[in-house]
Amino acid sequence: MVVIGDEILSGKVAEANLGVLAQALRSLGIRLRRVVVVADEVDAIAGEVRELAPTNDWLFTSGGIGPTHDDVTVEAVAKAFGVGVVSSPEMEAMLRAHYRELCTEGHLRMALVPEGSALEVTREIAWPTIRLKNTWLLPGIPEVFRMKLAVVAGVIAREGPASDAFVSRAVYTKIDEGVLRPALDRIVAQFPDVAIGSYPKWLDPSYKTKLTFDGRDPARVTAARDAFLELLPEGEPQRME
Repeated sequence: MVVIGDEILSGKVAEANLGVLAQALRSLGIRLRRVVVVADEVDAIAGEVRELAPTNDWLFTSGGIGPTHDDVTVEAVAKAFGVGVVSSPEMEAMLRAHYRELCTEGHLRMALVPEGSALEVTREIAWPTIRLKNTWLLPGIPEVFRMKLAVVAGVIAREGPASDAFVSRAVYTKIDEGVLRPALDRIVAQFPDVAIGSYPKWLDPSYKTKLTFDGRDPARVTAARDAFLELLPEGEPQRME
């Protein structure tokens, strides 16, 4: 994922799309492996896309596809793939129909796409989502980003790579994670196919450590969690998910 925006790097706007994308991908059996945050600079964006697109099944950009001067993602992605920028007749017609006599050149900038892009739609979401090969150009506005994920999910389900969704279990305890280390080491060794995480929590009276168990096989994930539970003292855990 390439998150784009000076507003993110300056702290003026809090990034809100990473977690949503990661969760959506996990439900499709895809692991998000890397996230990069870059400024609204064509060369910086193009460099990241040029590096990441060939080495990943899918690449997602977030931000920079609006009508203003700092919306340069379309140009940057086109540059990364060595193609031009063109106006989509379909998107231009939709913009003119929507804004009518109020349509401006600024509005029509939102019809620009990298040459050769696919314009993905669903029956429910008519406004196209731009995809150039394996790279999705998604809006930075969180509400619209979430809406577009339905389009993304449909294409990924159709084109793959197909894989079982990730399953996650969680255990909350009032035991410090340093004390839990021997039990965790034992379970990690016993279940190498299950990803096990330990996350301490401060200033929360309900628990001190959250333990997570993740994998593609529900039976193995549950077995790892249950094996860990057997190693806890009486009165633990505080709760499970």
